[in-house]
Amino acid sequence: MSTEETNGFSAPNEDANVAGADSFESAPAGQAAENNETAPGADAASQASSDDMSAFEEQLEDSELAKALERIASVEDQLARANAELYNQGQEYANYVRRSKEAIPGHKTAGQDEVIESLISVLDDIAAARAHGDLEDGPFASIATKLEETLKTRFELERYGAPGDDFDPALHDALMATTSADVDHPVIGQVLTSGYRRGDRVVRAAKVLVNNPE
Repeated sequence: MSTEETNGFSAPNEDANVAGADSFESAPAGQAAENNETAPGADAASQASSDDMSAFEEQLEDSELAKALERIASVEDQLARANAELYNQGQEYANYVRRSKEAIPGHKTAGQDEVIESLISVLDDIAAARAHGDLEDGPFASIATKLEETLKTRFELERYGAPGDDFDPALHDALMATTSADVDHPVIGQVLTSGYRRGDRVVRAAKVLVNNPE
């Protein structure tokens, strides 16, 4: 084979190789260009996905789930109101119980006073009978004494008012008044009706005649 043939045969091969090399080297650049051309499409897909999500959220507002959430919120509000009302009723009941307990002693005292006031007329009769000497002895005298002692020990009821005591407008009702040279301040000259008191509280004021200084 001649040199020319050899050269003629190898030359095209070399050109082909060179052309192939150029083609190989240029392929990555083409792929890069193709990749660059697909990037805007990805952004469009992302935007479409966002639009779909917004549309889904808008649909969700009118969906059964949204209605269920509204019902749950309504039930929670009703429950909160019911709990608040129950708490207020509990507080009112507790206050009622406290006031009732505080009022019990007052009701008890008022009931005792009512009974004692109904017995005062009986005590007046006993005092009058004793003053006339009708209760010196006998079973009735014993009963009268026992009644007076029971009222004094159990209910702190005591009779007060005696001639010579200082006149006190808070304890005595002055039905009559005279002047006397023997006194330098108002004193009781005569007890017309005895007074009764329980501790510091007057059940009935004594009705008296007062002697005033001249």
